[in-house]
Amino acid sequence: MNAVIEADGLTRYYGDLAAVDNVSLSVEAGSLFGLLGPNGSGKTTMIRMLTGQVRPSSGTATVLGVDVVQDPVLARVKVGIIPEQETPPSFLTASEYLDFVARIRKIDDADEKARWWFEFLDFADKKDVLCKDLSRGTRQKLMFAQAFLHRPVLALIDEPLINFDPVMQKTVKEYLREYVSDGGTIFLSTHILEVAEEICSDVAILHRGQIVHSGSVAEILARKEKLSEFFLNAVGKDTYA
Repeated sequence: MNAVIEADGLTRYYGDLAAVDNVSLSVEAGSLFGLLGPNGSGKTTMIRMLTGQVRPSSGTATVLGVDVVQDPVLARVKVGIIPEQETPPSFLTASEYLDFVARIRKIDDADEKARWWFEFLDFADKKDVLCKDLSRGTRQKLMFAQAFLHRPVLALIDEPLINFDPVMQKTVKEYLREYVSDGGTIFLSTHILEVAEEICSDVAILHRGQIVHSGSVAEILARKEKLSEFFLNAVGKDTYA
């Protein structure tokens, strides 16, 4: 299999703080890869670097063969991105926002594809509502739709389920599984360990900006150990005391 994400020594400082510290990882095509870590561990910074939104202080990364430092715009063009904070433009309606995304990405049959997402995520009744007036859960539905509207081969998602109710969580988890089964790759960050154990094929655990474990979920479960317990041992149980 081919690696769709390669990071080598990625480091990002904010002042004297190393939010991400010398991280190297590889994500294979067809993976549902989870980046796990406590709040403040550097997960969001990692996704922002891998999508060219934040420049690394040092280190290198390629996404779908694109150097994210040398060509951050092309990296973002080639992937789907769902940020942690859902931020569609407040002055557009939900429908107008998806139309805007479709125009930027030059998507054929954009109206039909947008209609499918409105129905699939059950928010067609909100398509003409201004984004600023949408609930947090509905804004996240909209951000999910925009990320997959062009059917990318790779999507990077920051906390994909945090604003969804249990019914929508089930719908989205099933979609992500099918997306990977159809040949896509997902890189998601989360601190919800039950979600990672349920859907991820591989995980890396990030703690205080460093990778403390990387490997398959199946290997962990084969040891008759829950991912949650493995995670707590890896980061130190006192982290959540």
